Amino acid sequence: MDEKRDRIFESARRLIAEHGYDGVTTQQISEDADVGAGTLFRYASNKGELLMMVFNREFEAAISEGERAAQAKPRTAAVWALVGPVLDFATRNPGNVAVYQRELLFGSPIAHFRAEGLALVRRWEDSVAAQLVGDAEPGAQQGAPRASAQLAARSIFAVLQLAISSPLTPTVPEAELRKQVDQIIYGYTAGLDTASASTSLTPGSTPPGARQEGAR
Repeated sequence: MDEKRDRIFESARRLIAEHGYDGVTTQQISEDADVGAGTLFRYASNKGELLMMVFNREFEAAISEGERAAQAKPRTAAVWALVGPVLDFATRNPGNVAVYQRELLFGSPIAHFRAEGLALVRRWEDSVAAQLVGDAEPGAQQGAPRASAQLAARSIFAVLQLAISSPLTPTVPEAELRKQVDQIIYGYTAGLDTASASTSLTPGSTPPGARQEGAR
């Protein structure tokens, strides 16, 4: 069974790369893999699942590359180290990645490879959040800063996906994307600074610059 799965994966990977998602059929994939259609559908319920089977592996490789590159880097550089490989992956496969995004968003809620893909998205967001708060472990729970970091990571993933799927540009506008990612990081750090300043005041103390009662 593992051998059949590997043949199906390799046939789907190669034919989708050569002809694009819309240019290949499940019948062609099953014939190329030398398996019956029934066997193919035991591994993937439709063509969208076959695409996700292939692209989940490439997405995971991009995430792993980014996690390695982000180590020991300053916050902004570390976050971009996580963005870069995913952006490269999308740039190499723009049409197929657009379909992959669609399947992630709108695929069957019980589809195995969609669930696997969504888990990879969560892993990527956790890794970005970990770099924002300086966690050693991406899954750590650290209260409000961690929650803010997760929200910022989700926003970064959203602008990345929008840039990848934009019908207005033939290639991903990297310079514009960098500005958006930097802006989200700036907003996150500014929020931390504001929270830190508000909690540093002791009861009865006067905020810096505030006038004392009765002062002239």
